[in-house]
Amino acid sequence: MGEQALVLGASGLVGSELVRQLAADPAYSGITALIRKPLPFTHEKVEQVLVDFDHLERYASSFAVDTVYCCLGTTIRKAGSQEAFRKVDLEYPVTAARLALAAGVKHYAVISSLGADEKSMFFYSRVKGELERALGEIGLPSLSIIRPSLLLGNRQERRTGEQAAAAASRALSFIWSGPLKKYQPVEAGLVAAAMRGAVRQGTPGAFIYHSAELSRLAAVLP
Repeated sequence: MGEQALVLGASGLVGSELVRQLAADPAYSGITALIRKPLPFTHEKVEQVLVDFDHLERYASSFAVDTVYCCLGTTIRKAGSQEAFRKVDLEYPVTAARLALAAGVKHYAVISSLGADEKSMFFYSRVKGELERALGEIGLPSLSIIRPSLLLGNRQERRTGEQAAAAASRALSFIWSGPLKKYQPVEAGLVAAAMRGAVRQGTPGAFIYHSAELSRLAAVLP
């Protein structure tokens, strides 16, 4: 039997790419995707479980895996309010981490954001900072926090501002060097591979990986 993984946020930009990568990885024999609605693709190694994220504890048995990958994330506009945003980007991932610890999960990898800081004047960055602190206090055996910059890829939903920023970043790719390198937008596939690479390293403790480090993490993979 190979490794077993659980993915939260499997319908998102990074999550969907991650599920495909895990399904193609011979090191994994089974992937469970906790989802609100069915994914637009299927695979013999992927089990889709429809859940109510407000009651994740009801699905505690699904957390009996080796690794939990948390790719949950939204925008205030899509969520509808700051309160709803906090629920998706903070409460759900923290609840999942506690369930993972109780189930004996070895690794927990989560997507945060460049600039995460619980003292930030910006609500988004502040929530991400609160998430990182809360996860660090849970006592997970191995916690990998990925802080990507702007994500590039084909989303199912339109995010006009992100699309414009992505187009501009590609046109001005020559500026991403030196101290600006950490702000260079990254492809969703690279972020997914970096999450897998962080887990593959298997280093005990809590670690934060910045956007500029993701290529190195992905290179850990065979």
